[in-house]
Amino acid sequence: MDYLELTVTITPRNPWAEILVSELADLGFDSFVDTKEGVQAYAPLKEVDMDFVIQHSILSSDTDEFKIEFENKTIPHQNWNELWESDFHPVEVENYVTIVAPFHSKEDIKGMIVEIQPQMSFGTGHHQTTWLMSKALFEIGSIPATVLDMGTGTGVLAIIAENLGADKICAIDIEDWSAVNARENTERNNCTKIETMCGDVDLIEGHTFGLIIANINKNVLKSHLEMYSKSLETNGILLLSGFFDSDVDELVDFASQFQLKKVNVFSKETWAGIQLVKEL
Repeated sequence: MDYLELTVTITPRNPWAEILVSELADLGFDSFVDTKEGVQAYAPLKEVDMDFVIQHSILSSDTDEFKIEFENKTIPHQNWNELWESDFHPVEVENYVTIVAPFHSKEDIKGMIVEIQPQMSFGTGHHQTTWLMSKALFEIGSIPATVLDMGTGTGVLAIIAENLGADKICAIDIEDWSAVNARENTERNNCTKIETMCGDVDLIEGHTFGLIIANINKNVLKSHLEMYSKSLETNGILLLSGFFDSDVDELVDFASQFQLKKVNVFSKETWAGIQLVKEL
């Protein structure tokens, strides 16, 4: 699958970069990299119309409040690994875990080691939300026996969950190539308790979990929350990320109608995560 890379420079960067990412997430872009000058955004080429994106985002703004420049290019399928490898440095999540690629040295690694070959999947740990969710898994206490990793991407969070003691993990992604990549990465890390599947939230109907992890954009999370609640054990934990600090109150209020109560909010730069618990 070919990907579209959109590189945007915004002056001043804040708060406009955050606003743009929020818009792009609703317009088909699924991966973002913060830069000093703005942001880089990625989307499957066949799923976005750049003319539509420009018309429905601040890319088309004519204002004195900020200056914006952008360019986009197609990244052929075969070049995706090369792109990641050129900019993929080991990711240290405090002293808990270090996420590395196969070509990295394993010397002087801090904490747990998770080896990821990202291919075209999201979830190397570089993005703030993956970093936040990785950290949260170490800080919620004992990992429940049954775990759902929804929108698994590379499978990194499912791998961490197994290494922390989960007995059965269901890792689901809507993209078939992500499910394949997650399966490859679980094997790479000698995991035996992770089942990877391609599909959407309907796959979990009739199943229950002690912990649900979902690092997806805000609108998808809201559409999934009712099913998450139905599939979560009483007193089970729901970890959400993939959104901005400014979205936290909206998500907490929306989740409350499904017996999901906020326990903790965590953030990194402008991105946020929420820990909730399923009440009676």
